[in-house]
Amino acid sequence: MDPLFQPININFLAVKNRIFMPAMHLGMADNFQVTDQIVDFYAERAKGGAGMISVGYATVDELSGNSLNIGAHKDEFIDGLSRLANVIKENGARACVQLNHAGRYNMSFFLNGEKPVAPSPIPSNLTREVPRELSQDGIKKIVKNFADAALRVKKAGFDAVEVLSGTGYLISEFLSPLTNHRTDEYGGSFENRIRFGIEIMNAIREAVGEEYPIIVRMNGNDFMKKGQGREELLKYAAALEEEAGVDALCINVGWHEARVPQITASVPRGAFGYLARGIKEIVNIPVIASHRINDPKVARQMVLDGICDMVAMGRSLIADPYLPEKTRAGKEEEIIHCIACAQGCFDNLFKLKHVECLCNPMAGHEKARAIVKSDNPKKVMVIGGGAAGMNAAITLADRGHKVQLYEKSDKLGGQLYLAAAPPGREEFAEFAQNLVTQVKLRKENIDIYMNRSVDIDLIKREKPDHIIVSTGATPVTPPIKGVDKTYTEQAYLPGSDGLCYLTLVETSNVVQAWDVLQNKVYTGENVVIVGGGAVGVETALFLAEKGTLSGEAIKFLLVNNAESPEVLRQMAIKGTKHITIIEMLDKVGKEFGKSTRWGMLQDLERVGIEVKLKSRALEIKRDSIVIETADGVEEEIEADSIVIATGSVSDNKLAAEIENLNIPFNVIGDAKNIGMAFDAVHQGVVAALNI
Repeated sequence: MDPLFQPININFLAVKNRIFMPAMHLGMADNFQVTDQIVDFYAERAKGGAGMISVGYATVDELSGNSLNIGAHKDEFIDGLSRLANVIKENGARACVQLNHAGRYNMSFFLNGEKPVAPSPIPSNLTREVPRELSQDGIKKIVKNFADAALRVKKAGFDAVEVLSGTGYLISEFLSPLTNHRTDEYGGSFENRIRFGIEIMNAIREAVGEEYPIIVRMNGNDFMKKGQGREELLKYAAALEEEAGVDALCINVGWHEARVPQITASVPRGAFGYLARGIKEIVNIPVIASHRINDPKVARQMVLDGICDMVAMGRSLIADPYLPEKTRAGKEEEIIHCIACAQGCFDNLFKLKHVECLCNPMAGHEKARAIVKSDNPKKVMVIGGGAAGMNAAITLADRGHKVQLYEKSDKLGGQLYLAAAPPGREEFAEFAQNLVTQVKLRKENIDIYMNRSVDIDLIKREKPDHIIVSTGATPVTPPIKGVDKTYTEQAYLPGSDGLCYLTLVETSNVVQAWDVLQNKVYTGENVVIVGGGAVGVETALFLAEKGTLSGEAIKFLLVNNAESPEVLRQMAIKGTKHITIIEMLDKVGKEFGKSTRWGMLQDLERVGIEVKLKSRALEIKRDSIVIETADGVEEEIEADSIVIATGSVSDNKLAAEIENLNIPFNVIGDAKNIGMAFDAVHQGVVAALNI
């Protein structure tokens, strides 16, 4: 039997499989109340086959969160919680609520001007606000609030309660010497710093009874300087079992302000499983591993190898609610994988928007975008097989329309492959392949035409009822002096007789970033990238990888003590190129979302890429580029290769010709407006739903 689908007990609660959907803030509550949107979202994940679903986090008092969180701090929220518990259980999953107090991570903006609370008045790097230090009476009140909230969760019909004891929130603020400077019984020694967390768990146990499952989500490592590392957290895990009698541990990683990436695509799949393994080796209760487990093969191997007892798949089930059922049914190739882009989940929360998904445009729109068969099926021509075009074609086919999908190249996927080129971004190529699979699964309704450009004559012959133009974009070449200049060089080229002869050839030191990312051109040792937007940054990091050691090589050399760890680290970081980015604005990577941008900037600094802001290119010469710096001074930079990454322009000239045919049409994706992959995917689905 597949180990992912072996049942497991948490306390006396039987869970049908090893797939656990962890709590994630969705931003869908209305003044703490459960909404139809939340119910619909979780109903779909329960139908998809997850063994257990934890919702939340849910608040324990007025200062513990904000009104977009699910509320558990008043009896008036029980009816809504009960409705949510019922829909999860009725659709086959076990239901759990995660309780949390944000502590200093909350903001006075959400608290009507009142200060957030913490063990000590130390501001976080996220909010910059100085929190109010809790009194002992305040601590006792919060302990009781957790217990009362847990009892409400039980009364509402949930199968279990979970407590968030990590991520930099209140309980972990008490645990860490970084944020706990108290001198009373809740500060100082390890035993004192864990007291708050242990008291909460014991109070919850007293409230809910011995047989009701209590799960704790805790850090395996905070990744914070002067914070808690693995050793203390291993001791805390043991104390949670021995002193508080909790029934399972879900192992989280890092605080929100930690500088180690945790959720982005640069994190290898299952990379933090080692933290769960360390804890599993010292406790006798189920241990759940989490973070970047987006594929059943990885999840299955982690369970088989004894790293964990269950796997937390959160954003994986946002991207594909039916991942568990597809796996159980032997249809893993049909899974849509989370690509860890964070564009619709975490980045939306920074904008106070509800969770959505690049890979699954139905997420957060389960009812509004429900697929309804068309009463009048049409013949629809989709021109362009990138992210927008494929999603349009898939949705059209599901609604019963007959689709002709035209792609001018020999590969579907478009710019997703450009996005996949930089190190740590390979998941975008996985998404392209996932979409191709979905298109091919609908072969009865989608005819695919590769290497086919569409013109007006073809449209007239095919007579479609509707047209979707998703022809993407083309890169822009700015009017820099010398940008189109070529030079004559000698090169040895093969002749018809198979021998090589010295020949004069025309060459240029200017290349497009798109061609670099597709390995269509080569660059020299000294590279200057003109343009510091998303593509410019990605191209810089792509080139910075040239000449570095692979992960496989590093492991071999490390295991065999060939070089010191620090030497190997440098060989993993430093490549063979010197790279400079020229950007006219005052920052680079402005198109990236918050979840991704900080990591990209950290990578630029780590690998030594030079960035010149508020600068512009004046002239490109054979071996250099002349720029104007932020100070208005001209500077000449040595450069073997100049890479142009100054943006792109919509390729929608066909749309103007279609207007004369009196055929209804839509323009979507970059062909409409230059945007993110998220925009292209969602526009494709919305256009198809409206036909």
